Amino acid sequence: MKKILVVSLGLLVLVFGGIYLLFPETLFNLVVKAGRRYAGLAKKEIQIDDHKIVYLEGGKGQTILLLHGFGANKDNWIRFAKYLANDYHVVIPDIPGFGESSQIQNENYAAENQLKRIDWFTEVLKLERFHLAGNSMGGMLAGMYGAKYPQKVLTLALLAPGGVGSPSPSEVAILLQKGTNPLLTGNTGDFDRLIKLCFAKPPFIPSQFKKVLAADAVAHRDFNKKIWDDMLGNLTKEALFARENLLKPYLPQIQAPVLIIWGDTDKILDVGGVSVLEKNLKNYQTVIMKDTGHTPMLEKPQETASYYLSYLKGKK
Repeated sequence: MKKILVVSLGLLVLVFGGIYLLFPETLFNLVVKAGRRYAGLAKKEIQIDDHKIVYLEGGKGQTILLLHGFGANKDNWIRFAKYLANDYHVVIPDIPGFGESSQIQNENYAAENQLKRIDWFTEVLKLERFHLAGNSMGGMLAGMYGAKYPQKVLTLALLAPGGVGSPSPSEVAILLQKGTNPLLTGNTGDFDRLIKLCFAKPPFIPSQFKKVLAADAVAHRDFNKKIWDDMLGNLTKEALFARENLLKPYLPQIQAPVLIIWGDTDKILDVGGVSVLEKNLKNYQTVIMKDTGHTPMLEKPQETASYYLSYLKGKK
């Protein structure tokens, strides 16, 4: 992180003999690019039918495919991926509909359709056998993928996956039951609330960067709602029950060994979901991280990576 900080400060550049402070969005994008380079990742893109899929790739060795959560993007993984790229070939796509990948209004983004697109992505990149990890929605899709394509998946890592429910409702589940979806941000206040829900201890974000992140979240709100509706349905009790159990029927079909990672203070998906996973999986190992929220790879990237790398080492 020291190198990233140095790079960030260095972006107050000397241009044509005068010092100019770059616009916040430009500065933010440069910092993100620096983070990718520091992690050994390069941005690439491919076309699959009508969908452009943008992804990060780096490192050599066995492949690890990482899937982000709802409303997130590939850059959620870069601090975590930094610890993997020395020993593994890391691939991190913007799942279709998110980030810099195509957002096509007349396409359907139901889970089954997303799984097909993810599989096409692996086919085009000629990823025949790989480790697969996902967080939240990405964890749900990773679990489903592992059940549907067992011949391709060496191991699974599920970081607080969606679609399994919990004996105790989370803060977000309670809000959804009341008809409020805090994962769809309409203003800066909504974004601040979402940050507090994602982390046990929200990180410091410079105010100008927070404006950039909040503006991006607001800009994608309508399409995120479309994906939510396509994949997860509305906020009726019946749809909420179905949403909470999307992954659960797939769990007994998973053949790959599974690493479960969950933060003990997760406000978005309650840690009680661990018991559901353990009851329905054949071969699993569980890590419950203390003082950690919904996105452990963001909140504690080195610690999370250490658990994951140790698990992979034991499976070689």
